[in-house]
Amino acid sequence: MWPFHVECECPPFRKESDGKVYDSYGSQMKYYPEVPSILEDLEAQGIDMGVASRTEEPRGANQLLQCFGWEKYFKYKEIYPGNKKTHFKRFSEASGLPYKDMLFFDDEMRNIRDINGIGATAFYVHGGMTHAELKAGLKQFENNQKHRS
Repeated sequence: MWPFHVECECPPFRKESDGKVYDSYGSQMKYYPEVPSILEDLEAQGIDMGVASRTEEPRGANQLLQCFGWEKYFKYKEIYPGNKKTHFKRFSEASGLPYKDMLFFDDEMRNIRDINGIGATAFYVHGGMTHAELKAGLKQFENNQKHRS
């Protein structure tokens, strides 16, 4: 959703009167431009979303979600150090969904391998989340669903 690792930035984060989000040194925190409209579109379609981050800075990640106004989109949140498999196990327990019915986007191949390995569809995002990446991920998910039937 954003082009940085939260633990490499300088929390706490804050939203200023100009509507922009800054770290403790006054550097602006920017997200990938299409993320807000992607979240809005998925919510409008009634798709339940979760966010998973294995960050060493969970407080900062949650602050960013709040500052950007995105926490409202996520029914499930797993933000803490650890493995994506643990995040998805908890998503499955909380939602009742089997892994095969989950689609995951990430910019790290190790996470893609882990999540594909448990039976969910994991899609590698090149250079940030966009509507084109979403469409490609949904197509991959659909193809995986056909092959699983």
